[in-house]
Amino acid sequence: MTALLPPGDSYDAIRAAFRWHIPARCNMAAEVCDRWADGSGRLAMLEVSADGTTDRIGFDDLARRSRQLANLFLSLGIRRGDRIGVLLPQCQETLLAHLAAWRIGAISVPLFVLFGQEALSYRLADCGAVALVTDGEGAAKVASVRARLPALHHVLDIDAWHGQMERASDSHACTATGPDDPALIIYTSGTTGSPKGALHAHRVLRGHLPGVEMPQERFPQPGDCFWTPADWAWIGGLLDVLLPSLFHGIPVVAHRMAKFDPEFALRFMAQHGVRNAFLPPTALRMLRQVADPARFGMKLRSVGSGGETLGAEMLEWGRGAFGLTINEFYGQTECNLTIASCAGMFPVKPGAIGKPVPGHEVAILGTDGTVLPRGAAGTIAIRAPDPVMFLGYWNRPEATAAKFVGDWLLTGDQAVMDGEGYVTFVGRDDDVITSAGYRIGPGEIEDFLQSHPAVAAVAVIGLPDALRTERVCAVVVPKPGIAGDETLARDIQRSVATRLAGHLYPRQVEFVEALPQTTTGKIMRGELRRRFATKD
Repeated sequence: MTALLPPGDSYDAIRAAFRWHIPARCNMAAEVCDRWADGSGRLAMLEVSADGTTDRIGFDDLARRSRQLANLFLSLGIRRGDRIGVLLPQCQETLLAHLAAWRIGAISVPLFVLFGQEALSYRLADCGAVALVTDGEGAAKVASVRARLPALHHVLDIDAWHGQMERASDSHACTATGPDDPALIIYTSGTTGSPKGALHAHRVLRGHLPGVEMPQERFPQPGDCFWTPADWAWIGGLLDVLLPSLFHGIPVVAHRMAKFDPEFALRFMAQHGVRNAFLPPTALRMLRQVADPARFGMKLRSVGSGGETLGAEMLEWGRGAFGLTINEFYGQTECNLTIASCAGMFPVKPGAIGKPVPGHEVAILGTDGTVLPRGAAGTIAIRAPDPVMFLGYWNRPEATAAKFVGDWLLTGDQAVMDGEGYVTFVGRDDDVITSAGYRIGPGEIEDFLQSHPAVAAVAVIGLPDALRTERVCAVVVPKPGIAGDETLARDIQRSVATRLAGHLYPRQVEFVEALPQTTTGKIMRGELRRRFATKD
């Protein structure tokens, strides 16, 4: 277990000493599987079924079975550079499909099991997938749109493939791929326009490692065991948890949760010895509603979270619930885990994401593409080349070019970097509210209202206003048993105006039963803006 982050007694010393080590021959299947498949029976995965049965899977078995699947792919005529869709939940077959694809130099395409027919059809057609690995449920979804997918020659149902695999040879030499050879297409959530396929190379795994090690408090440590409720179809589940953990020889807990149950999650982590967790903000907000979470007896060593700013209230709750500081991290599908917190390395500032992860050059750019001085708000940008950075959007050269200004990749996220290097997230370009001359980020108001005794969840948006350009609107989910009425709306408005700031006062308050969210747990503020834009 050798970490990429060098030893050091301070963030500055660690950052100064950091060097990338990207080998000339680089294949993710070899890096997360073969290096530990030495006949020792080392544990790779604990797969927990719906009835609680636990299957212990070793690296030796993963290596043998993924070689068999690689040979099965080859027997079907699948070759280097072909795209293979993977439509499966958290389970060992998901990992096997990716490993086998990379072994033969193919490109795997993770797909979310809750996608409907249209979403699947679009992605499979866009990338020209020649094969799909799925289960009976997934196969049934795709059957009705198969006519639209002329390139899709093979649908492999894992419920029926075991006989084919067992007949296949378990002897296969990993294709000699380099760090810049394509390995993976992950589709963006498509908040603007159609989803785009971010094409990543084999180096992307090593590019992620410092950004995992930092928020997970110098991961790996002896006895570590990693779990996330985030689906492995997303970059947060696949490259923030599954692959980095296996790279370090640390076991991952796999379980398909049909719906996130906070009490179950706490009990689950305690029962299976989870020491490291990636818990999206949505999951944390649900866990926060559980009384005395420490009673479940978790033995967590580190918790990371990303996707939405947590704020002081949630950080303080995490210290009481888990006995540790939740470390935030930041990234996006195209260039992930470039900013992070690490309480063991430097003080965590409430409201700040953290500091640039060693190995990544991060700056705040103005609208003209110049680097802004500390304290100025602008766009988060990462300088190329960078091992974690995508190769480009699949078949979208214009969109790829638009993502860059010179050597800088533009994230489209607004933030401020202070004099100490802390980055504070302001909001997406289209989430920043311009009201009466003020540029208002929703995070500060949301963090404040999250501490209101009647508020279970909240999203803050800007709505068109003839006088102010935009007016601040708070969309609130009241706690169970509390009425979302005019009295509560006035109390929320008064609290913000008197305790936070007058210019942040929400002139409109709306109550909903639940906030719309993307499949990765991010609040869909665009949908809320559309829903309430017509109200005065």
